Amino acid sequence: MLSPYQSPIERVWYYALRILCGAVLLFLILPVLVIIPLSFNSGSFLVYPMQGFSLHWYQDFFASAEWMRALRNSIIVAPAATLLAMVFGTLASIGLVRSYFPGKALVMALVISPMVVPVVIVGVATYLFFAPLGLGNSYFSLIVVHAVLGVPFVIITVSATLQGFNYNLVRAAASLGANPLLTFRKVTLPLIAPGVISGALFAFATSFDEVVVTLFLAGPEQATLPRQMFSGIRENLSPTIAAAATLLIAFSVVLLLTLEWLRGRGERLRTSAPA
Repeated sequence: MLSPYQSPIERVWYYALRILCGAVLLFLILPVLVIIPLSFNSGSFLVYPMQGFSLHWYQDFFASAEWMRALRNSIIVAPAATLLAMVFGTLASIGLVRSYFPGKALVMALVISPMVVPVVIVGVATYLFFAPLGLGNSYFSLIVVHAVLGVPFVIITVSATLQGFNYNLVRAAASLGANPLLTFRKVTLPLIAPGVISGALFAFATSFDEVVVTLFLAGPEQATLPRQMFSGIRENLSPTIAAAATLLIAFSVVLLLTLEWLRGRGERLRTSAPA
């Protein structure tokens, strides 16, 4: 915020920095915004100027057997992978935060490595692992690998939540006779729920948006929505892809708003917790 005591040079830098940030933001978001009007174009090509307003491509999306199969597969794979990532990521983060043992940093680096390893390497490695087992074109391999890609996000968000966790509450529950499982369900989980749900949403978005691993592991019957979009761009560039992309953009916005709400809720819980 500008102060009346700032010099003219400081004011110039103040506005210049904000103009630069606005330009960078516009540069990043403009390609995303450009595709939305094209999904309502009555023409058959993804070009400007638009020929007219129409919902034809949305009707084509929901009437197409291929697009609906891809959407169904994404709805099957992403929630299942998210559930696995949420369970294993939460347990792993609790174990890593609350325990001290030799090689802890190495273990932490290993469990979050899927986040930094190039996805194409993960795709090749998992294909070479599952293909000899006859699981190359199956929902099982797809869900497992998507869960592995989502686990690091859950670990990071839950670990960050546990940093401000008051362990006196756990000790109090144990002193009152609660077993570890009941303590976790009644005390720990409600307090770390914002971090768990935030990590789960990141894992869900990662799985729902993943295309490289899906190209290696999924057959035609397991093709997800991003893979169907990728195939459509290569084979037949139809405005239906713009309609699918717009739906994904709307879905991503809902996820971001949910994450922001959870972040605010987590802040309120931390500030209201007893010292």
